[in-house]
Amino acid sequence: MPDELQVLGRAVKQAQYRQHRALDSRLATVGTTLAQWDALRAISRTPGASARALAAATFQSEQAFGTLAGRLVTQGLIERRPGHGRRVEHHLTPAGEQVLDAGHQVADEVLATCYATLSAGDRATLLDLLRRLNDDGDA
Repeated sequence: MPDELQVLGRAVKQAQYRQHRALDSRLATVGTTLAQWDALRAISRTPGASARALAAATFQSEQAFGTLAGRLVTQGLIERRPGHGRRVEHHLTPAGEQVLDAGHQVADEVLATCYATLSAGDRATLLDLLRRLNDDGDA
């Protein structure tokens, strides 16, 4: 059983790695990286969110997200605005929205290729299984 679980863990990691490499490579064609596009996506979902919330949403430390956000500001893709107290809010600029939209098109194409060997039913089952695993916490 432990060997089977290790094989399963490695297979999940391998699929994730393959997907991330393909996304990162193709997102470069629209002038962004997977980490940057993921940050833009998170900001788009929750405009005005704090760095802490966005770091959690993008699976990064607050320090790493702060560095990334600084690059996005420099590129003119996001704005940081004063919020309540010491909080800093994050918002997309029009240029950030354009990069986000271009990234969505790339992601749709890449993910269609990544999951092409699975039927619609298989994809639904996989999604259901992964949601059940992820709903179990951060184990």
